[in-house]
Amino acid sequence: MRFSATLSLKGSWAYRISLPRRLSRVLLAGMVSAGLTGCIKTGESSVMSEPQPPIAEQRAYRYSHHGITVEDPFHWLKDPNYPDVTNADVLNYLKAENDYFDAVMAPIQWLVDELFQEIKQRQKPDDATVPLRNRGYYYQSSFSAEAQYRVHSRWKPETSVPTPDDVEVILDEPELAKGHDYFSLGAFAVSDDGRYLAYSTDTDGGERYTMVIRDLHTGRLLDERIANTIDSPVWAADNQTLFYLVTNDEWRPYQARRHVIGESVDTDFVVYEEADPGFFVGLERTTSGDYIGLSTSDHVTSELRLLSAHDPLGDFQLVVARREGHQYSLDHQGQKFVIRTNDLHKNFRLVSAPIREPGEANWTSLIEPSDDHYLLGFQCFDQWIVAEERLEGVDHIRILDADDVSHRVEFPDAIRVVGIGSNAEYQTDTIRLHYSSMVTPHTTYDYDLDLRQLQVKKVQEIPSGYDPTKYASERLWVDARDGARIPVSLLYRTDIKRPAPLYLYGYGAYGASVDPSFSTSVLSLLDRGLMFAIAHVRGGDELGFQWYEDGKGMNRTNAFNDFVDVAKFLVESGHTEQGKIAISGASAGGELMGAVVNQAPELWGAVAALVPFVDVLNTMLDTSLPLTPMEWPEWGNPIEDANVFRYMQSYSPYDQLVAGNFPPMLVTAGLNDPRVTYWEPAKYVARLRALKTDNNPLLLKTNMGAGHGGRSGRYDSLHEVAEEYAFILNALGIATR
Repeated sequence: MRFSATLSLKGSWAYRISLPRRLSRVLLAGMVSAGLTGCIKTGESSVMSEPQPPIAEQRAYRYSHHGITVEDPFHWLKDPNYPDVTNADVLNYLKAENDYFDAVMAPIQWLVDELFQEIKQRQKPDDATVPLRNRGYYYQSSFSAEAQYRVHSRWKPETSVPTPDDVEVILDEPELAKGHDYFSLGAFAVSDDGRYLAYSTDTDGGERYTMVIRDLHTGRLLDERIANTIDSPVWAADNQTLFYLVTNDEWRPYQARRHVIGESVDTDFVVYEEADPGFFVGLERTTSGDYIGLSTSDHVTSELRLLSAHDPLGDFQLVVARREGHQYSLDHQGQKFVIRTNDLHKNFRLVSAPIREPGEANWTSLIEPSDDHYLLGFQCFDQWIVAEERLEGVDHIRILDADDVSHRVEFPDAIRVVGIGSNAEYQTDTIRLHYSSMVTPHTTYDYDLDLRQLQVKKVQEIPSGYDPTKYASERLWVDARDGARIPVSLLYRTDIKRPAPLYLYGYGAYGASVDPSFSTSVLSLLDRGLMFAIAHVRGGDELGFQWYEDGKGMNRTNAFNDFVDVAKFLVESGHTEQGKIAISGASAGGELMGAVVNQAPELWGAVAALVPFVDVLNTMLDTSLPLTPMEWPEWGNPIEDANVFRYMQSYSPYDQLVAGNFPPMLVTAGLNDPRVTYWEPAKYVARLRALKTDNNPLLLKTNMGAGHGGRSGRYDSLHEVAEEYAFILNALGIATR
């Protein structure tokens, strides 16, 4: 069962993209010296009752490229056996940092608990998705009260109001998660006839999933078991053939294979293998169900092959051969393919192509590109094409009918987040959309395509209560130092007195936008007198594809400058004060945090750098890592280009640390994280602790049993949000009983 809209080319593999969870973990102690001889020592202090931070040993290590020699005294924190982290010195150091974190956070554990209960009470305990109809069933995922994971069920559509006896549980995540500290459901794909469910699980956060197949008629698992897979598989129309991806030792999905029910996995046929180490393979099925797509892509280039879903033993046929910088995705409608392409413009256009000859020579434009109009995505139905667009930073939905006549859906909020939701039925006269704004809870709509009317199917419930009249949002524009105008989304209580403490969030990489959507967690900050802002810096795609290119590669420092300039504007305009700004960013957003702390440490009152990509130069030089070759189009290749090496070294947060005063900082890591490896934040904290001249707290928390997204349960992840917020509030002097 595939609910995605098109043959996606980049979303799954934007590796250092920030995840919505915040990472943090309260750890305990002060007993940092036991068993650590030779790699760590504790700091000296006349106040023996205060916990002392571990001081990592510096070990001589250097390397040279392009005639430049770099000293890296904390290189030893990279376990040579990675991804198996077994080095005693490394593990002892991480444990010591965790113990120190626990000891420092212990006095404000009451605030962590208070925040967690607030945030938890805003979640509906028995929440469920809006039922989705697909091939003879309604499907739904739901939480029971206090459950950390979902139960997936279905029922026949003839039952308008199903009773418990009508509902069939097809996957019980809480049962699968038993006995595991971490659990993640990866694949979830049901065959067209509804008989087989292929699903995959990860129980350590390393994102190497194992897939199994369940016969839903009997409830038993088949003998087939597929290891080292990732992403969802695709069923062919015969209900017996399954296409799936395999990762290599570097965690790159490099092969697509074909499996037939009842046959040995060992004999599965390799339908495609990608030789370029910078390209990753993907699989998808068109909304119509008639075609299976096999994509290969990096961050700037893509290539698609198609196979009839009714001929699973056939050969995949190339649509358009790859050429550097050309990205395209595809869906199917009737006698044509519909293609999103950047062949003529960075902001993409939409074209149609005949099924028999889909090459570029036969493309006919449906939606023309422009500098102001950014085509984000689309989905085809039997009589309609639904497109996601962004105009001047605002989301829109455009509908094209069978005659290619278009109209846009009207929505209430001027600044909003809206997109195509889960739509599994190809023949339909209604489509599902998701919607929210900074003051409007997440809403699920069904849109009647003929009547042009929105029908509310679900509004996010907040059990502890929410009064939207108490909050307001606005869009600001800030002039950056080079003249660019930076959009800023601002949220606050209507009774706020300015200047006020402010929480400023940023990301700015991979062309990923930070959407101004609704957050129940942020209410805990607003109700304690903080304002909340998102700096939509260059490197994201909020203002189109050029906005992304202006913050990547050799333009990377624009993102950092934008963030600092936004903060200075918010101070100068009276919204907040210097030293009262808490900043947060995750993954590539954590790199942003490290860079802006180096540039303007005096601005920040607290910093949360979550799984931060801070050792940029070393990572982009390390071809043994799974991400590095495919990341070069995003960041540059410092191995081959001396200018890239020097530029990357000039901003890499780890390489640019110097002695001085730094604000209070919380840094997190995941031991099993394949996207931002644990040693990046560990090395960063070790070097920063050796250089900082202040007494502000510097904390490193490593999730020892998780990866990039932190703890996996819905409440466990909320607890980590509470930890981050407690640290920030305490640093800003707001953590008072």
